[in-house]
Amino acid sequence: MSTQHPTADPAAGAAVKAADRAHVFHSWSAQGLIDPLAVAGAEGSYFWDYDGNRYLDFSCQLVNTNIGHQHPKVVAAIQEQAARMCTIAPGFAVDVRSEAARLVAERTPGDLDKIFFTNGGAEAVENAVRMARLHTGRPKVLSAYRSYHGATATAINLTGDPRRWPSDTASAGVVHFWAPFLYRSPFHSGSEQQECERALAHLEDTIVFEGPATVAAIILETVPGTAGIMVPPPGYLAGVREICDRYGIVFVLDEVMAGFGRTGRWFAADHFGVTPDLLTFAKGVNSGYVPLGGVAISAEIAATFDERPYPGGLTYSGHPLACASAVATINAMAEEGIVENAARIGEQVLGPGLRELAERHPSVGEVRGLGVFWAVELVKDRATREPLVPYNAAGEANAPMGAFAAACKKSGLWPFVNMNRTHVVPPCTVTEEEAKEGLAILDEALTVADGFTV
Repeated sequence: MSTQHPTADPAAGAAVKAADRAHVFHSWSAQGLIDPLAVAGAEGSYFWDYDGNRYLDFSCQLVNTNIGHQHPKVVAAIQEQAARMCTIAPGFAVDVRSEAARLVAERTPGDLDKIFFTNGGAEAVENAVRMARLHTGRPKVLSAYRSYHGATATAINLTGDPRRWPSDTASAGVVHFWAPFLYRSPFHSGSEQQECERALAHLEDTIVFEGPATVAAIILETVPGTAGIMVPPPGYLAGVREICDRYGIVFVLDEVMAGFGRTGRWFAADHFGVTPDLLTFAKGVNSGYVPLGGVAISAEIAATFDERPYPGGLTYSGHPLACASAVATINAMAEEGIVENAARIGEQVLGPGLRELAERHPSVGEVRGLGVFWAVELVKDRATREPLVPYNAAGEANAPMGAFAAACKKSGLWPFVNMNRTHVVPPCTVTEEEAKEGLAILDEALTVADGFTV
């Protein structure tokens, strides 16, 4: 089916919707209050429903289809691997698993040359924390407010947004701190340099008062994703690296969302010249075609488990179908210049285009980002920076953002909306024409948001 002429079949769509409502339990949702769209197909930067409506995917689903929908090389690799060997236990050496690990290790910074495969990002974080605790013999992990690290037991406690609250046991050995965010600075800073210095001082104070000998790891999203795409100021990540080295703390970078081309580099860490001790990945490693994630491990931490068994594993660790899709994805990204395309689109189209929209729309407080990883902060009042909707708004309080999102969808763009922001996160394969199409729809939808300003 072509994205240019999706065929309408409302009866089929109604049947899909009915089956979903009868049997599927959806994540993060009040089951009786949702109305999921029945999707008929997808290709490239678009997907479409059974009524013939086509949407430009500016959400990249969950910011993971970096290579776009239905890339033919990845689809073919999955089909070929399925015909040859669908599955094998993780204890065996398998060509496609070894090759996927080699390709990932080839692109990670520094000596992160050993790869532990998981089924997704949350499991990657769980295992990275376990490795750090076993390596150091310490219990605590520090993570930032305004962060997301997954929904499994440890990962959700590490998370710094409201999704943590219903599952927070307050006993997982997690301590939260404030990371830098100049637009809404917790440190009352007046410049990026000041924000960096104050954030680092705050982090070190937190470590000192928690007891350095109790802290196993600090985990940060290199560029926080769902929480707002706050690009750290120059020097911050290098400063965290120095603090970790001084206190013997493992530095973990969570690149689940920011990795594999999203910021215009293979990994966001490449923008800052920083090498962590552990790096988690998922999403873009194979664009979610088959579930896959992992931890890239430094030589020092890997050596901890040379003679000591690592107490962790997964039945589907390094699943052949997932690894085949990762090999095909990474090779296609390299051969087709997809990472470079993400950087170019960000620098030449999305960045300038979003800044131009900010000049004309009073509802836009700030735009920020890298590559195809941008956030548009929507406000009621530019002068006070009051968010367009309250923090963690729901129901009627969230109506302005609901109206904005509905305007986007009506015009054929599927947005990524979180709290008072819309995130502009198309595939890394997005064309200049598609990016400009999306900007034009955002321009129109922002007039709806403007109606809620003071």
